[in-house]
Amino acid sequence: MADHEDARPEDRAPAPAMPLGKRALLIGGVIVALIAAYFIGAATIPRWWAQRIGDQVDGSMAAGTGLGLFYGFVFTFLPLLVLSFALRRGRSWKFRGWLVAAAIVLAIPNLMTLGIVLGDGSAAHAGERILDVDGPNFRAFTLVGAIIGAVAALGVRYLIDSRRRAKGHESEMRAEIRRRDDAEKAAAEAAGGDGPGD
Repeated sequence: MADHEDARPEDRAPAPAMPLGKRALLIGGVIVALIAAYFIGAATIPRWWAQRIGDQVDGSMAAGTGLGLFYGFVFTFLPLLVLSFALRRGRSWKFRGWLVAAAIVLAIPNLMTLGIVLGDGSAAHAGERILDVDGPNFRAFTLVGAIIGAVAALGVRYLIDSRRRAKGHESEMRAEIRRRDDAEKAAAEAAGGDGPGD
């Protein structure tokens, strides 16, 4: 009993790896589930999303314009900003993966609208017809908002990077000034030590 309790974690046998057959079966199951989810989503999501937008816009061109700008800007700006943090050096791959996943989640509203615009299935065509009647201007101004959001995200990222570079440059200048002050002080002390009193 004592010998079992005294065993160190590094002395314990590692957990057995999953057999290759089970691993292949698991990966195959995940792929099949993803494919099924894609086809189910392609058959239902465009129509559902168009109905949600149509309920919000309610046939108003002004509402379609404003809502399109809002969705396009917010759900492009935020994902790109989050994605820019994932691309910074020094991040672990796990943390980058979480940031990429968060960016995809934030972009879902625009991705669903894109699925209506670019989709060629019956659900996408039904979504287009719904937006033509109940969501005028939404698709066009979503694109405008997305362009503005992308430019804004690039601008914010540039400001953050330029501020970081400025701080690094300021730190280097302060260090250089301290080195010069120390050198001048050492030279003054040396000159004072070589005076007549010595």
